[in-house]
Amino acid sequence: MAVRELRYFGDPVLKTVSDPVTRFDKTIESLVTDLLDGVKLPGRAGLAAPQIGVNLRVFSYHVEGLTGYVINPEIVELSEETHEIDEGCLSVPELWFPTVRAKRALVRGVDVKNEPIEVEGFGVLAQALQHETDHLDGLLYLDRLTTERKKQAMREARDKDWFWRR
Repeated sequence: MAVRELRYFGDPVLKTVSDPVTRFDKTIESLVTDLLDGVKLPGRAGLAAPQIGVNLRVFSYHVEGLTGYVINPEIVELSEETHEIDEGCLSVPELWFPTVRAKRALVRGVDVKNEPIEVEGFGVLAQALQHETDHLDGLLYLDRLTTERKKQAMREARDKDWFWRR
């Protein structure tokens, strides 16, 4: 089991738009394995490649007993119905804030053999699909907070031990 070190808020890779995967070889298989191993640890619902320092469009998820991954994901549908749901992030540990997310999300991408896959999620899985796709677009959930909540998050982040780790 390979669990790679996490990158934390402030690391430039987390604010960089990830490159699409164009080579489907042992390297991408190894990355997917590492993402799947990493997401299965307690307290984790999703893990995107940038969170382990890899600037490629790949993420894994582990929600309510359902585990998987998507390479080159695109959100193709979001429900019009939204809700505010508590959200946290492995790259912004110990901070949770209500975040507006669609209640349903549909993601399309490919697997390690470059075959099409589709993942539909409701509730927490929909949240994870949106959250992890955001990572690949250089966004953190903090970017989706209201101005006041973002200010509060920044104040709280500055007091955390991980804040200066890069």
